[in-house]
Amino acid sequence: MNDLPAHLLVVDDDERIRGLLQKFLIRNGFLVSVARDAAQARRLLAGLDFDMLVLDVMMPGEDGISLTRDLRKRLTVPILLLTAKGETVNRIEGFEAGADDYLVKPFEPKELLLRINAILRRMPSNKPDTAAPKVLHMGNVRYDMDRGELWRGTDPIRLTSTEAALMRIFSAQPGTPLSRDKLVGDMPREDSAGQERAVDVQITRLRRKIEDDPKVPRYLQTVRGEGYMLQPD
Repeated sequence: MNDLPAHLLVVDDDERIRGLLQKFLIRNGFLVSVARDAAQARRLLAGLDFDMLVLDVMMPGEDGISLTRDLRKRLTVPILLLTAKGETVNRIEGFEAGADDYLVKPFEPKELLLRINAILRRMPSNKPDTAAPKVLHMGNVRYDMDRGELWRGTDPIRLTSTEAALMRIFSAQPGTPLSRDKLVGDMPREDSAGQERAVDVQITRLRRKIEDDPKVPRYLQTVRGEGYMLQPD
């Protein structure tokens, strides 16, 4: 029995909707990563396994239907489509592309939650033991989640024990803002003493190892009023 919370990927070009869905689903017990478009979703899917995708249909560039159709060629992860178009022909198009369910906007958050849980209940709980290595990419820097190693090109980047702990925490929930209290609470106990006041210092040091310009961080971002967030490519 897998007791870990399901990891969802929410893809929507509307930043407000993306944020609201993320907060709502986190409050209801899920791990939630977000992407602003199909291109960013593909980058996350290349390095992480998700239990379910929630895709907006109407996105600039590649839309949700096209993305679903392409993902179905190689992935079995369940997909729930969100759209403002509720006509029968639109729902049929979504199902033909390979979607598991289809929810028309505007919708009640409770209905979204019920549909997600219903789909997840139908999925096998066990995952293959031969899962692909999980790697997050941040420009020329990559983080191997299985090994806990950070690399710049072919050169390893040395991490202190605290920096390594922070990377494990951030990489488990990419695209999710994490408060200082959360970061300290999830660190090994021997690393947590006094760390709440020093989190900012640790983040600054970690940015020097990840960012091209630590003063203008692209990947290890500050989220006003919420904490810090790792946003890989």
